[in-house]
Amino acid sequence: MAADPSSAGRCSRLAALLPQWLDHLLAQRGLSPRTVEAYGRDVENFFLFAAEAAEETGDDAGACFPSGRDLLLYLAWMRGRRNTGRTLARRLSSLRAFFAYGMEEGVLAANPAALVENPRLPPHLPEVLSREEMERLLALPDMDTRNGRRERCMLELLYAAGLRVSELCDLTVADLDLQSGLVRVFGKGGKERLVPLHDLAVRLLGDYLRNWRPLFQPAGNHLFVNRSGQPLSRQFLWKRIKALALEAGIRRSISPHTFRHSFATHLLEGGADLRAVQTLLGHADISATEIYTHVQAERLRGIHRRFHPRSAP
Repeated sequence: MAADPSSAGRCSRLAALLPQWLDHLLAQRGLSPRTVEAYGRDVENFFLFAAEAAEETGDDAGACFPSGRDLLLYLAWMRGRRNTGRTLARRLSSLRAFFAYGMEEGVLAANPAALVENPRLPPHLPEVLSREEMERLLALPDMDTRNGRRERCMLELLYAAGLRVSELCDLTVADLDLQSGLVRVFGKGGKERLVPLHDLAVRLLGDYLRNWRPLFQPAGNHLFVNRSGQPLSRQFLWKRIKALALEAGIRRSISPHTFRHSFATHLLEGGADLRAVQTLLGHADISATEIYTHVQAERLRGIHRRFHPRSAP
């Protein structure tokens, strides 16, 4: 996961701090191994660039640390290799966090990325299902089979609580409080939140727990398990949702996260407060929730263009 300090060129002293930082993200910050690996790859990519630059200029390896100018050159280097603006922004964010850790550890006197602006990105609006499309999807599972009952409850929970797919797969029986109509969710970084469930979801889950989950002979406490009684994988849920979307006549590419996007958008369309939606989603920053107001506006513009008599054909 970590970079080889000997390959880091003039950033070798800083590169030696990378394994320690990744361990910190994993153990202290509680980030997932996949996220930590992505951070490591982003920083290593910069080290490779710095090593090539050191060879070309003849700089003394380890004699100096990266500057804002180095980062601007790095961004230009990536653009020359046709990296997208989102890739540039992600790598710059990773470097900014790593350099901040370098300051905390006394290796850097200042964060060279602090004054480097993020690349401007085109707006990327998440895919959202209409209420009619959502109803079609939820009606598809065969309620006369154990797989169908499990599937319906999974889809209902994704939409009723706005869960991430990893949050759904990690749920245990103890996380459900059906008497109070609440589900306890552990989000990114292990952050806990309580999300209310509507009455239909409570009834479906209660029936599933009593009559259908035991048929899978679960080996542990996970709420949803496969035919061997083991926890379901995220890959399984992705495949099932894509298959169900085709069966429902939805030709757009959707994923489990589409349920989360639809949950937030439909709440705002119904008049929910943005701060309340932020809390339900478990967003640390309100800016992450504000994207759904843009989704609303874009959908309204589409309706206006389609139905207003003065709109251009």
